Amino acid sequence: MTLQQLKYIVAIDRQRNFAKAAEQCGISQPTLSSMLVKLEEELDVRIFERSNKHVTPTPAGEKIIRQAEKALAEAERISELVTEEKGDVSGSLALSIGPTIAPYILPKFIRIYRENYPQVALSIRELKADAMLGELQQGRLDAGIATCGHKRDGILEVPLYTERFMVYLAESCWRKLPVFKPENLTHEKMWIMKEAQCLRESAFSFCKSRAVGNHIYEAGSIDTLVRIVDENGGFTIIPEMHLPLLSEHQRENVRPIEGDFLSQRRVSLYLRSDFIRERMLNTITTTLLSFMPPKMMEERIAKYGIRL
Repeated sequence: MTLQQLKYIVAIDRQRNFAKAAEQCGISQPTLSSMLVKLEEELDVRIFERSNKHVTPTPAGEKIIRQAEKALAEAERISELVTEEKGDVSGSLALSIGPTIAPYILPKFIRIYRENYPQVALSIRELKADAMLGELQQGRLDAGIATCGHKRDGILEVPLYTERFMVYLAESCWRKLPVFKPENLTHEKMWIMKEAQCLRESAFSFCKSRAVGNHIYEAGSIDTLVRIVDENGGFTIIPEMHLPLLSEHQRENVRPIEGDFLSQRRVSLYLRSDFIRERMLNTITTTLLSFMPPKMMEERIAKYGIRL
């Protein structure tokens, strides 16, 4: 049994297709099939069930593949240790960012990161928190950025920044008020973000009478919510970093939230508890610090970076 064979079965499991797995591994499909057969013969167990249309792990194969992922992760740590000791920042970085965060940080993040760390092979996937945590546990991601408070065995959470929520009002909706007060909008329309729990909780925490006269519609993006408000009236909640995306005229419709209400979200960096590439993690925080509003970033991150 070799590490190369373990890489092959992990690739087959992830691709569920021999041709795609062979391409990923940089070998021919007959070579991949031959190496799989040799490993199955050595272990005296069938790892995959094969048919013309499907490649699926057997029950025993599932366990072998999970153990192979762990073994490959541990082997990779040897190279990471050497790189870290040399002070190099190179290799690959597989990052995930939540869909309600990505629109605000990804455009600048990608540009600045590639300019400053061209030797790093950066790959970014947009994943919801549960999927991100699962990928981290299986070693398919190096780190993820998502809203705070998600817990999973073997995963560390490092707070990155805190972002306020603002209220975006229709022009016909209390334009003259300097700040937002929930009682002023008891009978107005509230439009909320679908599948963005941090926004939903913030909205409901200060909309105490939402069952009285409020028409609630679940949209799919902040841009959609803003356009709905412009066209239909009412109000919605937007994160602070959405403000630059509004026109000058639209910004006149934004109000701060007054009172003791949940009106912010904290965003964190998630990583495996055994992750050792401290310098690589700090390429993420250094890039964020280069364009994020300073008052939003965690003070400890701004001063010291990440210390493992």
